[in-house]
Amino acid sequence: MSRIGKLPIEVPKGVKVEIAGNLIKVEGPKGKLQRQVRPEVTCQVDNNVIVLVRKDDTKESRAFHGMERALVNNMVKGVATGFEKILDVIGVGYRVDVKGDVVDLTLGLSHPVEYKLPAGVKGTALKEGKESALKLEGVDKQLVNETAAQIKRFRPPECYKGKGIRYRGEVIKLKAGKTGKK
Repeated sequence: MSRIGKLPIEVPKGVKVEIAGNLIKVEGPKGKLQRQVRPEVTCQVDNNVIVLVRKDDTKESRAFHGMERALVNNMVKGVATGFEKILDVIGVGYRVDVKGDVVDLTLGLSHPVEYKLPAGVKGTALKEGKESALKLEGVDKQLVNETAAQIKRFRPPECYKGKGIRYRGEVIKLKAGKTGKK
């Protein structure tokens, strides 16, 4: 049996869970989420605890059991507390600015980059000394992380000076540059 899949999911106060067949709807103070659960797995709610049970013991059912439990757990956490991802923008003249749902990035390119945030993700520009950062928040963990990855692709960190966009806490191992003649 899946070690992750058999763990129960505690439903915090203020979060409402509805199950209709394979559709699970979760509503909380931060927002609403819904998704179809795989047919190999069934959801049950008892006393503010969600339990996912496999229908049979086939290889596919075992494979999807833990994944579905993790996805439902992320839904519950997202509507209760939300998720956030912080991107550090490091480099001389590199800036980030948020106007509504559009992120303006100045990344040393010949043109400024404008990225429209998807519905469900909120961006905030942070100024920390000389460096700037972008904080992304939302209830859907997958959407927040995918948005962060798409923004990071505009200027990934380079390995000689470390300039570019990186996740907060990401470590970039810098290479040694060229050395002069001896």
